[in-house]
Amino acid sequence: MKKRAFVPEKLDVENFIKDEASLEGEWPASDLARFAASAAPERPADGWPPVRWRLQGQLREQRRADPQLWLQVEASGGAWLTCQRCLQPVEERLDVSRWFQFVGSEDEAASLDAEAEEDVLALTRHLDARELIEDELLLALPLVPRHESCPEPLSAQGGGLAEDEGADEEQRPNPFAKLAALKKGGPTQ
Repeated sequence: MKKRAFVPEKLDVENFIKDEASLEGEWPASDLARFAASAAPERPADGWPPVRWRLQGQLREQRRADPQLWLQVEASGGAWLTCQRCLQPVEERLDVSRWFQFVGSEDEAASLDAEAEEDVLALTRHLDARELIEDELLLALPLVPRHESCPEPLSAQGGGLAEDEGADEEQRPNPFAKLAALKKGGPTQ
């Protein structure tokens, strides 16, 4: 039997899984536009390591039912994001490994997805696995990227930093002292 050729951008999911096929490769991070858009301005995505990925189809036999269709998606790479503490670039390593179950219809996917740990998707004729991999990388990005310990001291430009507050405290009048003076009928400063 002739082995089928599969491409990730137009993946015939059902046959890929039934053949228990696998695909792997790598893409430049800058080719994944939404992923690259998360870059720190000082470190654009064209300087990031390539995204390595792997797809594996798996048929899971069941008693008294048709086999389940499963797809494993793995990806790894790195991204330079902006640290939310010091506003300098911070490198984040990303490793993703997810299983997706494919079922016959959107209704079946919605009902199973609510109770399953893994994601359940409706079977489509062609799946853009590249887009699916990019989605998983985006979901793996930290909500608040930051260094373990920032390489540079925090700048005092914010005005609300603790270092500034100690210096200003001596010069600012205490608002409660003013209120106390008003209650006594005395002059305020």
